[in-house]
Amino acid sequence: MAGVDRRTVLKGVGGAAALGVSAFAVTRFNTPDREQDPATCSAEDISATDKRLVFSNWPEYIDEDDGDYVSTLTQFEKDTGIKVRYTADVNDNNEFFAKVSNQLGSCSSSKRDLFALTDWMAARMIQVGWIQKLDATKVPNLHANIIDSLKSPDWDPKREYSAPWQSGLTGIAYNKAKVGEIKSFKELLTRKDLKGRISLLTEMRDTMAFLLLIDGADPASFTPDQWDTAVDLLRKARSDGQVRSFTGNEYVQDLASGNVVACEAWSGDIANAGDENLVWIPPEEGIIIWADNMLVPNLATHQANAERLIDYYYEPEVAAKLAAYNSFICPVKGAQEAMQDVDPEQVDNELIFPTEETLSKTHRFMALDEATMRTYEGDFADVTGA
Repeated sequence: MAGVDRRTVLKGVGGAAALGVSAFAVTRFNTPDREQDPATCSAEDISATDKRLVFSNWPEYIDEDDGDYVSTLTQFEKDTGIKVRYTADVNDNNEFFAKVSNQLGSCSSSKRDLFALTDWMAARMIQVGWIQKLDATKVPNLHANIIDSLKSPDWDPKREYSAPWQSGLTGIAYNKAKVGEIKSFKELLTRKDLKGRISLLTEMRDTMAFLLLIDGADPASFTPDQWDTAVDLLRKARSDGQVRSFTGNEYVQDLASGNVVACEAWSGDIANAGDENLVWIPPEEGIIIWADNMLVPNLATHQANAERLIDYYYEPEVAAKLAAYNSFICPVKGAQEAMQDVDPEQVDNELIFPTEETLSKTHRFMALDEATMRTYEGDFADVTGA
C-alpha cells in the first residue's frame, strides 16, 4: 500500500533498460523455520473442473465495467468461463504479508490463487519458498511480450515465478484548488502553508529515498551517517507538525477531500482519481520507479487458471486497454502500438510509456542485508509510529 515498500525503486541508467535491473539483494526472512519447499508444499490443481480464481491486488489498479464498456476482467471471464474473485486488499506490502505469513510460513493455504506484490517482497517470498513456479508453456505471452527492461530481474532472472502486473513512478501530488504549485519534495517538508496538511507513504524505501535525495545523498549508495541525517530530517518534519499522516493507498481520498493538500503519491493513482484538481508531478529531486508482480502462492488450487489470466494480460491489446485505464507503466511489448486503436490520446502518455529522459531521472534504493534492513525499518517505524 509499514516498512520496506510497495515499490521497488530502480536507477535509470539510460533508455528503457533502466526499468529492468533490480539491483537490490535478495535477503531471507531470518526465520528458517518458515522456509518451505514449493515442490512439497503444493496442492492438487483443480482448474480443469473448477473454473474459478481468487486474485488479490492493489486498489485502483484495474479497469471496471461502465455502461457499454466491458472491462478486461469481464472479457477474460467471458472468453474463458473462469470466474475471478478479484479483491483489492493489498494496501501495503508488510500489511499484506501479515495477512498471509502464518499460513504460507506453515505450509497452509492462503485461500488465494494469485496476488501482486512489489519486487522486494516478491523476491523475499520466492527466496523463502512460498511461491509456486509458473508453467512456462502456459504463459507464452509473458515470455514473448514482456519488455526487455523487466525481463530478467536478479531475483527471478528467467521469470519462472513472477510476472509484472504494472510498473509506475512515485512523486508528489497536490490539490491545486487548495494550494499553490509545488515543485520539490523539500517543499513538502518545509513550506509553512503546508504544515499539518501533507501525507507521506508508509513505504519506507519510497519515502526515505526522497529524504536522502533532499540531503544530496544517492539512495542507491549511501552511508550510515547519511541515513541518520535523512531520518533526522524526517523526524524533525514529524515533530514540527508538518506531516499529518503516513498512509498507503488511501491518500487519494484524503487529497480529494482536502484532509491533506499535498502528498507523496504514486503516478497512476492520481491519473485514475478523475479529479481535475489533483496534479501529479515529478519532484525536482528525482523520481522513484517500481514494479508489482503477479505470484502464485503455495497451495493455490487454481494455478492453471491463474496462469491463463497472466497470459491474457500479456496480450498487447489487453495490456493497452488496462494501461489506458490506470495510467501505470505498461510491461508489455506492443502495447504502445495497440494503444492507437484503444485510445490514441494515450499513445504518448509518459506515465504509461516513459521516455528516456524521464527514465534517466529515476532512482533505486540501496541493497540491504537482513540486519541492516531490520535496523532501517525500525528507524523508520520509530518516526512514523507504525
